[in-house]
Amino acid sequence: MPFTDILKKYENFDFDAFCAGIAPSQVARIINNGGNRRLSDLDYLTLLSPAASTPELLELMAQRARDITSSRFGGVIQLFTPLYVSNICDNHCLYCSFAHQNKIRRRHLNLNEVRVEASRIAATGLRHILMLTGESRRAAPLGYLRDCVAVLREYFSSISVEVYPLDTSDYSELVAAGADGLTMYQEAYDRAVYASLHADGPKANFEYRLLAPERGCEAGMRSVTVGALLGLAQPLREAFFSGLHARYIMDSYPSVEVGASFPRIRPQAGEFEPNFTVNDKTFVQYMTAFRLFMPAAGITVSTRESAAFRDAVLPLGPTKMSAGVSTAVGESAGGASDAQFEIADGRSVDEMKKNLLSQGFQPVLVDWNYILCRSGFDISTSLNASLRSAADGH
Repeated sequence: MPFTDILKKYENFDFDAFCAGIAPSQVARIINNGGNRRLSDLDYLTLLSPAASTPELLELMAQRARDITSSRFGGVIQLFTPLYVSNICDNHCLYCSFAHQNKIRRRHLNLNEVRVEASRIAATGLRHILMLTGESRRAAPLGYLRDCVAVLREYFSSISVEVYPLDTSDYSELVAAGADGLTMYQEAYDRAVYASLHADGPKANFEYRLLAPERGCEAGMRSVTVGALLGLAQPLREAFFSGLHARYIMDSYPSVEVGASFPRIRPQAGEFEPNFTVNDKTFVQYMTAFRLFMPAAGITVSTRESAAFRDAVLPLGPTKMSAGVSTAVGESAGGASDAQFEIADGRSVDEMKKNLLSQGFQPVLVDWNYILCRSGFDISTSLNASLRSAADGH
């Protein structure tokens, strides 16, 4: 059963009526159960509801999220940085600087320039990178993506990709070249809102994008991160479906490391104004609710958030953060393009490392799981064998 079936289940669900009937005692009971038993979809929705946003309940949920995160992940924060290799895009998204209609400086790195950027980033000590492009198969065909990954593999132990949606066989080629992670933001899970924001271009295909994480898992991606861009559609529903999507992937592909992110829209080229505003309090509620709903999932908090805010939420659920970030193409290779969006935390990798250590956290720059896999120890195969053995009663 694909995730589209889960989404259809809630197409006619009355979210407002459900939330109106929630009592504070229900919220407190679910919070206390978080991490002790598997929460249901509606338990999660209860934690996302306005009824759970009182100071007392938010504090209780934050404490529970902190305890779960500490017990599951210790104080480890994995650091990574994005590398934009092209900002040429064929989509007409209303909210993105890279959109085809925007008159911005475009760059498309050749392989030598990718190598220059990779060398610069690797010099910071980072060994986990996220490769991004604009969504143009014309400008950045599969062969180009594959060649970029092959170059990056010379410098990094873990390579994730955030590119246009691909077929399973295409993702398999990227995995064979060295990619092990996939990030795919649905942007908006509301079909009507999605259609209004993506009037033209390949991204207009809602369902093809929605099912891309599943195709990535089938192709052998070791980690998958999903989420929505908060501010485009009704935030509570978007947070709800982001969580359900992450849970679906974890249940369907138990050997895949699943993560979620709750990025908030930032200033960009064009005249788009967000339809909704998500304040800091609501962001914390959504993040901590997700931690209770999915205790073992990763949570990424990016430089869309300010340094002060990222520092404040460190104990409450995050497992991964970006550092030394640029959302432009060609930072070191011949002059940068215009950025995709304005970042809010410009700290370098070294500054992030020192800050995390000063707060009692352990910054991790190398993905040792992937190094073990590449050296011959296949974690996924080992885990699947264990799961099959458990299912057989051994």
